[in-house]
Amino acid sequence: MADIVVTAARVAPVFPNSPSTIIRDFTTLAAVTAGQAAYGDPTTGKAGVADANDSGKEQCIGIFLHDKGAGETCKVLMRGEVYGYTLAGNYFTQVFLSNTAGALADAAGTMSVGVGKVFPLNDPDKTKVLFVDTDFTRVWS
Repeated sequence: MADIVVTAARVAPVFPNSPSTIIRDFTTLAAVTAGQAAYGDPTTGKAGVADANDSGKEQCIGIFLHDKGAGETCKVLMRGEVYGYTLAGNYFTQVFLSNTAGALADAAGTMSVGVGKVFPLNDPDKTKVLFVDTDFTRVWS
């Protein structure tokens, strides 16, 4: 399993105004960085940094879109395409939550938590972006 490189300064939704894109505001539990995976804390209703090998934090709900401090409001992409990741694999391959807090990986971590897939844009270069679809209604246990 290799973690996928993310450039926080380049993290942005590809189609922010698409009716299929879901972006929601959450209050952060701690400082977060754009591109990190988010989980929803069931006792506070806030979002923290997801982790595939930390019980309770594997409940991935999306991707943080901004750098924010603890207690600040941050937009989380719950569904849709996002820029900012170095996606070296083939198109349509699955991307997983990593055992590294906040990171994504090219293979499953301790818990097999799918976050999305490598997706081509319909440009001449077939630019690779991450299509996020976290299945946030599933209980990972």
